[in-house]
Amino acid sequence: MLEVAQSLREQVAWACRILALEGYVDLTLGHVSARRTGERSLFIKRKGVALDEVAPEDVVPLDVDADQADVGPDMHLEAVLHTEIYKLRPDVGAVVHGHPPFSTALGATGARIELLTHDAVLFPEGVSVFEETADLITAPEQGRAVAQALGSRRAVLLANHGVVVVGKDVPWAVLAAITLERAVRLQSIARSLGPLRSIPAAAAQRLHSSKYQDQLVEEYWASWIRRVRRSRQADGMPPE
Repeated sequence: MLEVAQSLREQVAWACRILALEGYVDLTLGHVSARRTGERSLFIKRKGVALDEVAPEDVVPLDVDADQADVGPDMHLEAVLHTEIYKLRPDVGAVVHGHPPFSTALGATGARIELLTHDAVLFPEGVSVFEETADLITAPEQGRAVAQALGSRRAVLLANHGVVVVGKDVPWAVLAAITLERAVRLQSIARSLGPLRSIPAAAAQRLHSSKYQDQLVEEYWASWIRRVRRSRQADGMPPE
């Protein structure tokens, strides 16, 4: 697993700030969670704060088996998206849910992500689609259905709603969330310019192996944090 110096609370808070810079802000909606491998407890952004104002104290504990009726007023209604995925995916260490514009728009069409760019090759098996409802996912059985739709992939589009993206840890989940939105945005641009020309599947697999590695994700994570600081959007975050 990729190791970073911050606590899980700090990692989740940084993830929220980073995603905010990358187009994931939607009022106080959207949430990020993380857990240590194999643990039943996790940390998740609390309800009531926007992604770009989350500090470590806004990241609260949650048990994977918690009853949604007993979690308290600070918990997002859609926390079951996180808990049910963790139950089905022991390999997942972080979950992102949000409403980025291009990926959300893709989920409101019959189109699917294409292997057009280096960004898209992070998703060589494609992206799942959950089509049962466009409503909020608030019941455990709904969260379980989303987890099943996600399957073994990195991301699932919630039709007419948003996205859920996972990773083995927080930096990988953030990379997948940012890269998905960029891939769909570039696909939208490409489609407006002419016929699409995809990367062959075998070439995409080779590129995936060389481009997406732990060492590079460590570099990206440090760079994202520097960018948040340069943007003067690090108020409330731990100092350097």
